[in-house]
Amino acid sequence: MIFLDTHVVIWLYSGQLELFKPKVLKLINTEEVCISHIVKLEIQYLYEIKRVKFESGLIIDTLIDEIGLLYSDNNFDSIVRQAIHFSFTRDPFDRIIVADASINNSRLISKDRNIKKHYKNTIW
Repeated sequence: MIFLDTHVVIWLYSGQLELFKPKVLKLINTEEVCISHIVKLEIQYLYEIKRVKFESGLIIDTLIDEIGLLYSDNNFDSIVRQAIHFSFTRDPFDRIIVADASINNSRLISKDRNIKKHYKNTIW
C-alpha cells in the first residue's frame, strides 16, 4: 500500500503525468494506492480558494473509479497520536498525511522537500 500526497492526487486527476518520474508512475500503476481522508478536505480547501478547479468529491471519486484509489483505514485517534510527533511542519494536512502513512511504515509519494527530508519512506 502506497499513500499519495495531495498534490499527487491533483496531478493524477488533471492528467499531468509528465510531472512524475517514470518509476513513480510505475508504482502508481502496479501497487495499491491510498490516501489519508484529510487529503479530501485539503483539496476542498484548495477548491474554495480557487487553486483547484474541481471539488474534492469529484476528484477523489474519479480516481477511485479510474485507478482504484482507496482510503486509509487507520483509526483517526491513532493518526493524531502519531502526528503529534511530527513537529517538522506546522501544516496540519502534511502532519496527518505523514502520520497516516507512517502508522504502517508505508511509502508516501510526495514531491514535498520538507516531507522527503523528515519521512524516510517518501518516494519521488
